Amino acid sequence: MIPLTLDEVAELCPGRLDRAPWADEVTGVQIDSRRIDEGDLFVAVGGGDDFVRHAFARGAAATLVPEDAFEELAALGGAVRTRSSARVVAITGSTGKTSTKDILAAMCRQHAKTVAAEGGHNNEIGLPLTLTRIEPDTEVVVCEMGMRGLGQIAELCAVARPDIGLITSIGPVHLELLGTIEKVAQAKAEVVGSLPPGGTAVVPDEPLLEPYLARDDIEISRFGPQSVESFERVNGGSRIVFSLEGERIELEFPFTARHQAKNAAAALLAVEALGLPLPEGRVDVELSRWRGEESALPGGGLLINDSYNANPTSMRAALEHLAEHPGRKMAVLGEMAELGPTAPDYHREVGELVGALGIDVVLGVGELARAYGGEWAPNAAEGAERARELVRPGDVVLVKGSRAVGLEVVAEALTGVHA
Repeated sequence: MIPLTLDEVAELCPGRLDRAPWADEVTGVQIDSRRIDEGDLFVAVGGGDDFVRHAFARGAAATLVPEDAFEELAALGGAVRTRSSARVVAITGSTGKTSTKDILAAMCRQHAKTVAAEGGHNNEIGLPLTLTRIEPDTEVVVCEMGMRGLGQIAELCAVARPDIGLITSIGPVHLELLGTIEKVAQAKAEVVGSLPPGGTAVVPDEPLLEPYLARDDIEISRFGPQSVESFERVNGGSRIVFSLEGERIELEFPFTARHQAKNAAAALLAVEALGLPLPEGRVDVELSRWRGEESALPGGGLLINDSYNANPTSMRAALEHLAEHPGRKMAVLGEMAELGPTAPDYHREVGELVGALGIDVVLGVGELARAYGGEWAPNAAEGAERARELVRPGDVVLVKGSRAVGLEVVAEALTGVHA
């Protein structure tokens, strides 16, 4: 982190600041006392003041019990961002945010000192924590931005001040709060409205975004189905040929899911916007946990652990990926949250898709998941037990559901590997 003096921290943050006798600056920010390194500032979020003593024992330079954790973390992240000349990419979208962030970061690291958001660091707490990891020599920062309503992405952009805004997709998410997909597009497009003159928006071919792209002071780069010329599974990964703005690019990746090709196309356009050399050969991407992780099952077969989250669009992509595998196919599918009054319809559509794709065994988890057909369990714990009874040696098993369902316990039960 670009250091901040403790006097600067005190000026930025009105909460209670306690200093170590030896310290006059902070060189990192943490909200988990177990992650403290010497010189860090521990911000006690949500009752974390109980861990102040532990933070000092691990070498914290100071501890902060904030009056308003969101505002004070934003002030810290914004202060570090102001001191940096790094270019910032903000990624948002209904699906694929984290995977696109992982792919773009891997591409950037080949040529530039890069900081990328960790895990699900995409909200009022996670975004500032990403920004406070910026070092004096950082050249690129890849941020992820989620939202639950209008105005939230604009607020995050006010802190991160992105040079490039990337929207991965527009789809039926957060409808419980936003009501319509048109409102989803409006919310996601706030990243475009936040760009400075000379910035670049990387966007999908999506008619719902068009009203928000009428800016003549920024560049607009588009991607869509035409951006992927071919996709082939090779050597446990994939070889993809892209056609981007008249340029043909062939790359290899460690992932096998076809829907990741679109995310990689978007990442390539962001690399171009950054002015970095395009990658060549193989891009070694490490996707974040529970986002399509593939691992061997103990009795033979394959587990596709996509249990981090789910919505109708990502559920379709994951099921189509499952259907492309040979052998007996089993899907453990949780409810999809925050779909509002239309939720039963979307769950029925998933059930129809399961039948159309010829998935051999489906196990729904959660009340709305009854609509998927087949077997059913009321919660993840019982779903884990039922999944162990249903699975056979050699099966290909997809585990996917909304975060609230917690289907990672199913993946753990099938593999014997605990997170």
